[in-house]
Order: sequence, then C-alpha cells, then structure tokens
Amino acid sequence: MELNNQLKALADKIEQLKDQIETEESTKHAFVLPFINLLGYDSFNPTEVVPEFTADLGLKKGEKVDYAIFHDGNPVMIIECKNWKEDLNVHNSQLFRYFHVTETSFALLTNGIIYRFYTDLEETNKMDEKPFLEFDITNLKENIINEIAKFHKSNFDIDKIFDNASDLKYLKEIKKLINNELQEPSAEFVRIFASKVYSGRLTERIMEDFSDLVHKAFTQTISERVNDRLNAALNKEAEKQQEEEFEEEEVISKVITTEEEIEAFRIVVAILRRKVSKDRIMHRDTQSYFGILLDDNNRKPICRLHLDGNKKYISLFDQDKNTHREQIHSVDDIYMFEEQLLQTIDYYEQE
Repeated sequence: MELNNQLKALADKIEQLKDQIETEESTKHAFVLPFINLLGYDSFNPTEVVPEFTADLGLKKGEKVDYAIFHDGNPVMIIECKNWKEDLNVHNSQLFRYFHVTETSFALLTNGIIYRFYTDLEETNKMDEKPFLEFDITNLKENIINEIAKFHKSNFDIDKIFDNASDLKYLKEIKKLINNELQEPSAEFVRIFASKVYSGRLTERIMEDFSDLVHKAFTQTISERVNDRLNAALNKEAEKQQEEEFEEEEVISKVITTEEEIEAFRIVVAILRRKVSKDRIMHRDTQSYFGILLDDNNRKPICRLHLDGNKKYISLFDQDKNTHREQIHSVDDIYMFEEQLLQTIDYYEQE
C-alpha cells in the first residue's frame, strides 16, 4: 500500500511539473531519481546508485550510462534516461550496446513517464529487443504495481524476477494479439471459428460475413461477462445491505419508546415548525438515545435525548455536527434550547 501511494504521488507530481521540464537533466532529477528512491535505493549513496556508470565499448572509451543500481555490491540494473518529451523507440540500440558490455541482469529505458524493463531471455548477455515489462507511471494498474514492487530493494531477487520476466513478456505479446484480433479479426482467426460452425465452403464472401460475426460475438461475450460480474457484485452488495437493515431492525425492535420521549418529540416539533413543516421532522429511537432528525436523514441530526437514566440530557449539534450535552430536569426544559435547535435547522437549510 505504501508503494502504491508513493507511485500515485509521483504520478501527480509529473502531471503538475512536466510542462515546466525542458531538458533531459531536469527529467532525471524531477522524475527518474524519485522513482529510484521509492524503490528503496538511496540515490545519494554511491554503493547503491552510481550516476554516469562506465560502459566502454571496445576501443570506444568514455561511454557512460546514466545510472547503475547496485545490490549486494554488484550492478544489477542499468538505467538510460531521456527527456520526457522524447520517443523511446529510437533509443533501444544505445541501451542494447550498454547492456552487452556491463553484464548486468536488467536494463531500464525511461523518459520519466514511460518505463521499459529489459533482460536477456532469448540469448545470454544479449538484451532482448522487446521489454518484458512496460508501463506509463501516470496510468498504473494494480497488477503492474505488483510487478514494480519486485524491483524494490527489500524484495529484490534476481532469479525470481528473471523467471517471472518470461511470463510477463509473452503475456504482454499475447494480450496485444488478442486486442488486435478483437478490434479487427484476421482471416486466420475468423477461419478457426467459421470452420467449426459452418459446414459449407468458406468463400471470400462467407469469410467477410463471418469476420463481422466473430467480431460481434467476441464483443458481446466480453460485454455479457462484464455485466454478469457487475450484477453479481451489485447483488452481493444488496444482500449485505439487506442483512444490515435486518440487523438494524432487530436492534430497533428491542427498543421501547416511552410516552416521555414522544412528548419531548412533540415539543421539538412545536419549536421547529416556524422553520420547517412537521412532516420533515422525524424520530428514531435506539438503545442508547432518542434521536430527532431532519428529513429522516442520519446526516441531519437535530438533537438526541437521553431520558431513561436518573439524570436526563439533551445533546445539541453545532455547524460542524459536533455535539455538546446539556442536563435537563424535565422535557419542558427543552424550550430553553429553542435558539440552538432553530440554528441547527438553518445549518442544514444553508447546505
């Protein structure tokens, strides 16, 4: 939950500041370093985060990657940063070269908003062309936050992340294919279903017809499943509410409203009729007090009466709905608080 809140705070900060950020260096300091810090690494500790990490390429010396994160004394991830306005697609090759010579486990390419995590699933010590994890930090879903948490210093386990990276990479690609097929079914995709339900020859015209049918079928199926889940959730909530109402009715049924409480209610109604009609003033008796409400609304309490004990009290409400209790000797003393009761009605009417 803490990481979730930190990521949301960073996303809010990015939305507020990005139009004022003009350079790559500003992007690093305003967006990327805070992300490294929320992963549990101290960006001011050179044993954890090394800026301008050397990545010499053969005879070409002096090549440096923006940051390297160290874990247990070893570099585990290199980070290449770009200006938040830049398209990351044109910078993959640069990170590819750095990954090869630094021999770290993971590489991160980011512009402070889009984050792409790479590793070497296909060939050892050779960065994959496609990231296994990619996200927009300003639009995070819960499953992505769970994946980000695995890179936190306290959770970091190279083997577990690497094993999971393969699933993530192929899941991403499969979801992309499914999404494409849902939007515009390919001939191969349409043929799979058409051949199972149509016994005739699949001519070009038939395939065109089935292309629309397959698209509609999938759209309707997804819509129906979503509606089923929503209805199930709503029914569950309704059942819960009914149970709560039943329990409340059970508690109320054990309460005996006395003649004295009814008399007190009539006095309050008589006072308040100058401001509102009597139909808007209701009472609810509970085991601990006799409550009087405006519009039968729990959020609009007028007063509460405590008449069952040896000492009698009236609880009054101020503008912030804070209560203060006053002792009374009989229900006739309620008239002493006429001004406060009328003022309470004014508060609600102003709202």
